[in-house]
Amino acid sequence: MLYLDNAATTPPYEEVVTTVADVMRQHYGNPSSIHRIGMDAQKLVSRAREVIGSVLHAKPSELIFTSGGTESSNLAIKGAAYRYRNRGSHLITTAVEHASVTAAFEQLEAEGFTVTILPVDDTGAVTLEQLQAAVTDETILVSVMHVNNEMGRIQPIAEIGRWLRGRRTVLFHVDAVQGVGKLPLHPAEMGIDLMSASAHKFKGPKGAGFLYKREGIELQPLLAGGGQEHGMRSGTENVPLIVGMAKALRLATENLQADIQRKRAFRDIVADGIRSMPELMLTGAGDPAQMAPHLLHFCYPGMNSEVVVHALEQRGIYISTKSACSSGVPEASKVLLAMGYDKQRASSGLRVSWTEEHSESDAHRFVGELRQVIDELVPVTLTDKGGRKR
Repeated sequence: MLYLDNAATTPPYEEVVTTVADVMRQHYGNPSSIHRIGMDAQKLVSRAREVIGSVLHAKPSELIFTSGGTESSNLAIKGAAYRYRNRGSHLITTAVEHASVTAAFEQLEAEGFTVTILPVDDTGAVTLEQLQAAVTDETILVSVMHVNNEMGRIQPIAEIGRWLRGRRTVLFHVDAVQGVGKLPLHPAEMGIDLMSASAHKFKGPKGAGFLYKREGIELQPLLAGGGQEHGMRSGTENVPLIVGMAKALRLATENLQADIQRKRAFRDIVADGIRSMPELMLTGAGDPAQMAPHLLHFCYPGMNSEVVVHALEQRGIYISTKSACSSGVPEASKVLLAMGYDKQRASSGLRVSWTEEHSESDAHRFVGELRQVIDELVPVTLTDKGGRKR
């Protein structure tokens, strides 16, 4: 088996699996309990906060533990919008955000907030100039993802953060789910006020995530309850998963630069292979430095992308079409449509994603198997709902 769908989820480190199991067996106390067993559990949570804070160059108190990226982004976006509505009701995001971000803004718009959606160019990037033109005296929040989860474009987060740093009434949220553990990310140094992350994207357990919240920022909690996580996220902390998440992030970033180079070498091989097949078209920027090292996206115009996915699956290779959160929806990719691609191309996207453990021989195997699949498939003509050829 060759699993190349790591942007959807990653297999956990064996050390993390062992750690989670050990904590579940030995440290089952409630961190809010005042007896020794509870205090031991609380110490583990505090230590996990310190480990993650060290990786991010952040204060432990600036971290809120959640159930994952979706909850983190919802808490950041809605919590900030509700808390600072007295300052204004204008929000800004982009046309290529993850569904958890897009849906949060749609809900806020239905509640009376004004939302500006920034367009992207044909590489999937927004520009600082577009943002500058969109900000008004009523703007209270800007949300721009770090790495696009579908096609891997890295947004100019640091550039945007530096400019917004001089406008302290405007908060800057970054969905960094596809970046944390894969690229250097130090939110305070990049001008980020709020940052979402999810453990299962960097070989940690599912059901755990965190929100970085810069010191001094207030949010309106979305959950009422016992006031855990500095009053920001009520509910008993999931100690085993929190500890496992901290361990996974530490392991993922121990040799980060070397891992990035290995991932880029894999990407170069796959990209060159795709360029050699005239039926296929790479998406994103031509400059590899502007693209994620662990993810590559391409299109097969005229072919239903699911056909390619299942043909590769028969050969023991697992890739995906678009984001795992939308791959079951038989529609053209909203990300590719936003980049200006027609519906035919936007319906034929394929995503390959890997980890530092994948070798160059794995990359060559994928390219070889893909070439055979392409040679065997007969392109199908896509039609619209009325049956007319497009």
